Parts: sequence; structure tokens; C-alpha cells
Amino acid sequence: MTELYSLLRTQKYSGRGIILGTTPKGKIAIAYFIMGRSASSRARKFARRGDDLVINYTSDRDPEHAELIIYSPIRVLGNRIIVTNGDQTDTVYDALVLGGSFESALKTRCFEPDPPHFTARISGLVTVNEGVPSFELSVLKAADPEGKTCARQFFCYEKQEGVAHYIHTYMGGNEVLRTYSGEPHEVDIPDDIEVFTQLIWTGIDDDNKVALYVRFVDPITMEYTDRLINKNE
Repeated sequence: MTELYSLLRTQKYSGRGIILGTTPKGKIAIAYFIMGRSASSRARKFARRGDDLVINYTSDRDPEHAELIIYSPIRVLGNRIIVTNGDQTDTVYDALVLGGSFESALKTRCFEPDPPHFTARISGLVTVNEGVPSFELSVLKAADPEGKTCARQFFCYEKQEGVAHYIHTYMGGNEVLRTYSGEPHEVDIPDDIEVFTQLIWTGIDDDNKVALYVRFVDPITMEYTDRLINKNE
């Protein structure tokens, strides 16, 4: 298992990240962060909307590729919590409402249309049944350099106290960013939401970080505490 802070510090530009898991005392832990290199990507902040999380644009100038940077990262549907890095949050939500699944919903989507990077769509779902959480993660990425085909990966995890899994969009790079590859990172997770929040926020590269949201959920009552940090508040 990897120490999360050390892992984050080695990643100059990981783009957007999802962390899902269970604390040592059994709380569900969810974290989502965004980074940005362009002016439009950096002109964003997180905001709460009921139990959901949304992204607001903070610049007077029209955003480039608004459909790719303005979306709802987190939506809640009963005993399920969806977290993604794009408008596929709504795709999953709508599918679940109609009785579909996380996997079936994402099989209708592919990576983002932003050549030459072809940014991966990363997604997660927490499902709580009788007080026991389970976790699903997905990466949709280009399967070839020209972005003609899509590779869809799905990972399912049972509750494991003190363990979370972490995926992100990029593996580094300069002009052309390299897409995430491999299985999700297995990382340790603390019981204290303040410690966890600061661990992530200080671990993310300071030049490029934009916003972070963390939620700890009681799997019995579904009540939660959360933390929200916007760099450009």
C-alpha cells in the first residue's frame, strides 16, 4: 500500500483525481480534486448544491471548452454517490434512475474530445447496502495515439478499512499529457477528515492545484461531514 502524500508529491500534474475508500473506523471517504494549466481551467471553484458538488466559473471571459470544465463532480442518488471528472456524472445518474448500472452507463461514453491529450474520463461510484459500502472505479481512455478507439476499464472493490483507491487523469508530460495507466493506486487513509484534507491539499502541486472536496460519510445513516478548499476563493 502506498503512502498517499508521497504519491501526490511525485506527480507534477495529475490533472483531476478521485479517491474512494473506508477509514480505519469505517467511515466512507470520498475526495475529488481538480488542477489546471490554462487560464480557463484555473478560473474555477467548487460549490455545494444540496448534497451535490458543482463547479462554478469565476472569470468574466467565456471559458474554453466549457462542456469539459463545467460540470457536477458529485451527485447523490439515495444510497449511491457518483463522482466523476466530467458530465458523465449525469450519464451515470440518469442510468441508475432508470435501473441501469455504472458500467452500462459508461459504456455509452468515451474519453474527452481534446486532442492531442484525449483526456481520460475517470469515474467512481459508492453503493451502500445495509450499512456496507462497495466501490467502483472506471477509466475511459484513448486506445490509440489518434484517438480512434476507446479502452474502458472497470474496477470493483469491497470495503477494506483504512484503505482507499486513487485514480487520476494524467501521468505527467509537457506538451502532450500522458494518460493514466495501470490499476488504481491502493493508498492508506486516516480517520481524521482534517488530516486527510490537508494531506491531499499539501500533496498536490501548488502551482497547478485549483480545488479540493472531501466527504466522510456514515454508512449507517448516510450523514456526512465535508471540507471544501478553493485556491482562488
